Amino acid sequence: MVVFLVRRTALFAASLFAASVLIFLLLRLLSGDMAQVIAGVQATPAQVASLRHELGTDRPLAVQYATWIGGVLTGDFGTSALSGVSVSAELGEKLTVTAPLVAVAMVLSVLVAVPLGVLAAIAHRRRLGVVISVGSQLGIALPTLWVGLVLAIVFAVWLRWLPAQGFPTAGWEQPVRAVRSLVLPAVTLALAEGAVLLRFVRSATLGVLNQDFLRTARATGLTRTGALLRHGLRNAALPVVSILGLQVAALLVGAVVVEAVFALPGVGQMLLTDVGNRDLVKVQGEVLLLTGAVLTIGFLVDVAHRLIDPRLRVSR
Repeated sequence: MVVFLVRRTALFAASLFAASVLIFLLLRLLSGDMAQVIAGVQATPAQVASLRHELGTDRPLAVQYATWIGGVLTGDFGTSALSGVSVSAELGEKLTVTAPLVAVAMVLSVLVAVPLGVLAAIAHRRRLGVVISVGSQLGIALPTLWVGLVLAIVFAVWLRWLPAQGFPTAGWEQPVRAVRSLVLPAVTLALAEGAVLLRFVRSATLGVLNQDFLRTARATGLTRTGALLRHGLRNAALPVVSILGLQVAALLVGAVVVEAVFALPGVGQMLLTDVGNRDLVKVQGEVLLLTGAVLTIGFLVDVAHRLIDPRLRVSR
């Protein structure tokens, strides 16, 4: 296990390094001249050249990358060229919205999708199983944007139970208002991702139900449900853990849309704004942060596989 962790950590570090190089180079190819954008169309060539020197964009790309990644390794993602604000400080502030949103949505989707997926597999030939399957297909088909708008209309405009948009200016210093602001966005994300997760849980459980070891367990006197709960769920969990990792990554991407719909000041909304403003320093920091989160999830999924499946821990 120790050797596996060392190898997997090295692979994680190499992947993150490669991603940082790719992000850095692609943004410089696509973003154009940052100095010209800031200076405006009426700036003289001398003013643009002076601004390039101030921003450091006149230096070789290797030097620019080394300066940026060196700061990232110490927790400094740079300073915005437009606002002069520390990117690290702003990312930390925005994460206080995005991280709870994604975490709550993930918990909700698991709490709903896993039991319903198992139930849909057990009752797959009965009316209940068909209803659950149809509901999950409908949840997959409905666009997240549309679901969010419908929830806002029903629960915010008609019933007036929850706020339709925004987040408290004081943030988590007003915990009740902050939690109420995240309810509809979290439910919107959970419905979309939970429907996908439910389908995978159902498929994994159906695959286990047809295995020989489960029929042997039933021959000892256990019911179908009892054999599944006692012996089958551990085996069904292996593909589900992989999907959970992908689901968290999908939630991070979906948060961009949901934060725009509900006007939440999170990382997704920050990224959309900075792309529109062509703030290169902030965009590369935000994309690297999201990429690092996805790679970290993949690392944790691999470790979880080793812990769940003893066959992977047997040395060859």
